[in-house]
Amino acid sequence: MSNTSTANLPRIIYVLHLVGLITGGLTAIVGAILAHINVSDAPPPLREHFRFQYRTFWIGLLYWFIAGITTLALIGWVLMVLITVWWIVRCARGMFALNRNQPPSKVESWGF
Repeated sequence: MSNTSTANLPRIIYVLHLVGLITGGLTAIVGAILAHINVSDAPPPLREHFRFQYRTFWIGLLYWFIAGITTLALIGWVLMVLITVWWIVRCARGMFALNRNQPPSKVESWGF
């Protein structure tokens, strides 16, 4: 894979994650798979973006599962809104860091 396509791939994956909010997560699954596949071959700054992206997917999936269970208690609906905001902010932070050619901050974080 060329350097240009490798540099554009994290950008594409962030977009796939964001579009996943509309597609019911289907494009986010594709993005997570692409991030997992490319993490080992990427140079260090991009490697951190791939890690950030697949962690966003898996943590988000766990959060959505918990919110889905708690919808019976009505708090789940509030959690779903908060998770959506969390997802958008996390992707936006990653894209801003990518545009500055820096790794995302707090890759290991479960929050923002």
